[in-house]
Amino acid sequence: MRKSTAGLLAAACALCVVMSGCVERRIRVTSAPVGARVWINDQDVGTTPVETRFTFYGGYDVRVELDGYESINELREAKAPFYEYPGPDLIATALPTKLKPLIEWHFDLEQVEEATDPDGARENLLDRAQSLREQANSTSDE
Repeated sequence: MRKSTAGLLAAACALCVVMSGCVERRIRVTSAPVGARVWINDQDVGTTPVETRFTFYGGYDVRVELDGYESINELREAKAPFYEYPGPDLIATALPTKLKPLIEWHFDLEQVEEATDPDGARENLLDRAQSLREQANSTSDE
């Protein structure tokens, strides 16, 4: 009788391993406007909208950049669903299904305003630089 119980237990364990599901954690990053470059923990993951896998829940450094728009650097939190907490996670991984928790982060980018020069400050600066250059050249010739 002990042999049959041990055999049943071994078969049940093998069945659990074969039928066990898995957890595929993903982060989806979107932005307005689309097409922004995204880095998560200094790793380039692509342009928005983009989706990538991750392993651990917790804080992530996120950088979002698009030409003509202010860059965004933020710490975002990937919070675990209830079935990822210790205890329920054992049951969730033993289920014969694939769990796909999805963390979604959205970023609204603000357009960089064009620098205006109402007083001609740029022209004044270039004129002053030219005169200093001429002074330096005339001093070195003497």
